Amino acid sequence: MVNLIKNEWMKIFKRPGTYVMIALLIIVTAILGAFFKYQEKGPDVVDNHWEQTLIQENDALNRQMKQSSSKVEQQFFKKEIAINEYRIKHHISPHEQYNVWSFVKNASDLIVLTGLFTIIISAGIVASEFSWGTIKLLLIRPINRTKILTSKYITVILFALFLLAILFIFSTLLGAVLFGMPEQTVSYLNYYKGHVTEQNIVVHLLMYYGLSSIDMIMLTTMAFMISSVFRNSSLAIGLSIFLLFTGGQFTALISLKYSWAKYILFANTDLMQYVEGTPMVEGMTMPFSILMLLVYFIVFQLLAFLTFKKRDVAA
Repeated sequence: MVNLIKNEWMKIFKRPGTYVMIALLIIVTAILGAFFKYQEKGPDVVDNHWEQTLIQENDALNRQMKQSSSKVEQQFFKKEIAINEYRIKHHISPHEQYNVWSFVKNASDLIVLTGLFTIIISAGIVASEFSWGTIKLLLIRPINRTKILTSKYITVILFALFLLAILFIFSTLLGAVLFGMPEQTVSYLNYYKGHVTEQNIVVHLLMYYGLSSIDMIMLTTMAFMISSVFRNSSLAIGLSIFLLFTGGQFTALISLKYSWAKYILFANTDLMQYVEGTPMVEGMTMPFSILMLLVYFIVFQLLAFLTFKKRDVAA
């Protein structure tokens, strides 16, 4: 199995496109850093009356919460009010100096870019074998087909983790150079089940990167399945990328009217909604979402492996 994974890894890095993807990820991160550095050049405005501002903001949020009929919106208002009250009580100003961890958090938006690149690799890792005709050489070996496909999937996941590591490490180094380290320990105010707690910012960022990548992993798995079943990388790339950018938005719109939206894949891929305390559909819980993700994952893998095992080598 290890040798099969090494072989697939070498195939990926023999393609010039792989290095283009890595370079693009680094360049876009650098451009983002330059943008925030340019924004930072403006004059620093010190708000000595931020506590009064937060009190006024809470009054406005309370009025909006009373007028809202949506329990999801009410939960969001409660979260914002609780965090503001915690800041006032513990004298934690919302106007913190921009630093390396602030940039790493902002750079996490580029996780969608790593997802895009991983989907491209996943969609082609099986389909390209058929289009290039190398599938015959691969399947006539005395190696179980399940092992062959498993090695390909593991390689795709390793590549996804590789891109995430590049994004996190490079954004940390770039952020440290451009914005510097914070003068004192920075905490993230985490709201969960009506309570606000201070969380180490590095722990929060690692958890955020991990949970935010679940959407990427599930769509990568779907692209892998389509590639295996239909042997068409274009279909796998097109459909997966379309859902990557629109799946969450469409699901959010459906959830406003129908409760069955909680069974849709994209209602469950964002586990941060439980950490932050604002689930998309009322009644959803983290165990429920994890269960739904497992169901989708198993279905995708069964379709991929059953089809691949029955595929005629001559095809």
